[in-house]
Amino acid sequence: MANILQMAADQDLLPPVVFDLGRRFERAGFELSLVGGPVRDLFLGRSSGDMDFTTNANPDQIIAAVSGWADGLWEIGRAFGTIGLTKDGLQIEVTTYRADAYTADSRKPEVRFGESLEDDLFRRDFTVNAMALRLPSLELVDPYGGVRDLAAKVIRTPGTPEDSFSDDPLRMMRAARFVSQLGLDLAPEVEAAMTAMASRLEIISHERVRDELVKLICGQDPAAGVDILVRTGLADVMLPEIPALKLQSDEHHRHKDVYQHSLTVLRQACDLETDDDGPVPAPDFILRFAALMHDVGKPATRKFEADGSVTFRNHDLAGAKLVKKRMRELRFDNDSIKAVARLVELHMRFFGYGEQQWTDSAVRRYATDAGPLLERLHRLTRSDVTTRNKRKANRLAHAYDDLEERIRLLAEQEEMAAIRPDLDGEKIMALLGLPPGPLVGRAYKWLLELRLDHGPLGEEEASRRLLAWWSTQTPQENA
Repeated sequence: MANILQMAADQDLLPPVVFDLGRRFERAGFELSLVGGPVRDLFLGRSSGDMDFTTNANPDQIIAAVSGWADGLWEIGRAFGTIGLTKDGLQIEVTTYRADAYTADSRKPEVRFGESLEDDLFRRDFTVNAMALRLPSLELVDPYGGVRDLAAKVIRTPGTPEDSFSDDPLRMMRAARFVSQLGLDLAPEVEAAMTAMASRLEIISHERVRDELVKLICGQDPAAGVDILVRTGLADVMLPEIPALKLQSDEHHRHKDVYQHSLTVLRQACDLETDDDGPVPAPDFILRFAALMHDVGKPATRKFEADGSVTFRNHDLAGAKLVKKRMRELRFDNDSIKAVARLVELHMRFFGYGEQQWTDSAVRRYATDAGPLLERLHRLTRSDVTTRNKRKANRLAHAYDDLEERIRLLAEQEEMAAIRPDLDGEKIMALLGLPPGPLVGRAYKWLLELRLDHGPLGEEEASRRLLAWWSTQTPQENA
């Protein structure tokens, strides 16, 4: 164990600031320990962006210990015993030993300060996060078997999972997130408690649930984390559209398992993300969440036809509405809501391309409708092919290769990313003798449709066609 910790120090997984801070608290007569995720990550051989410390010093004593040493200081978390500071570019939080808990119907914890490091570790969510390094000595404190459970890749709680999840119900979502992020499995008693207590998640604020969901979706294996949410019933509380995908199969199995299909699409979308220099750097929440939610409109649109087939007409449009509703409830920002919903709305647009030759106009519309989401739409559409029929899969892949190539060639020729009519608003007003108003907008829209249908025409030809079209409009239409 000591060798692992020393190796971490030698490899700069622990920056010098950690030891400097430990010595300052030691000289001031207080305990200080690095705790939680940073310690866990040492055993995973990686550095942590978070630097969380715990101490027996109260907030005033913490401030006294770091004054004159820290580059910056803030007290926004003082009521919870937390003092934040910066040093050498690192953000650091130092918190007084805690022993807080949630009351039965509260969304916020009742803050209680603890008296020992062991008590502080006992209140933490999971054993893999209930480890500490005393500073500056690097003595490992692991009273609840975190190293053992990390080696076994299992999620357990320091006390009973029922007590842990009662103290903070969001920990149930965090367990699913660690399945996604760290490749851990739930201990049987943890999964049983999550299943029994799933409804308690309702007391947690939408914002906290949203933040955990984003972290889960952006993990290494988000499909595994989502499956935990569904298996335990947590998804019924915060993302009910996903368990609803488990459509009751008809006796002839005339449609695929939509839930498992959606998990497969999510996995395949992750595989199509790029590195930091590519167009869709991993992890991309917008792409991943759209992949998970792309078929949520199917339960409401499923219809058994007279010939025995099953259809889901307009499930893309229905799904986009459901996505907007759910993401608003989870307090997502408007840009994210619009992006995910738009991808869900457009995800079926490509299918049929292989059977009928699209005109250049149709290709332009496809790219223009996607706009800045085009690269994500490429990946979502490719991910949506989960057939086991290799011939069909290859045919669809080749068809999409062809579509992407046509988009690329048209973009080169026409700078498609910035498509505008050949005449701007001022030229339209001058040509038609119009003042600013809705008639100019109607003419502009007509020219844009003309541009999409025929490509760039030039100002002279566009003017000629606009005048010809305008002369056919009735006085009422031009009024």
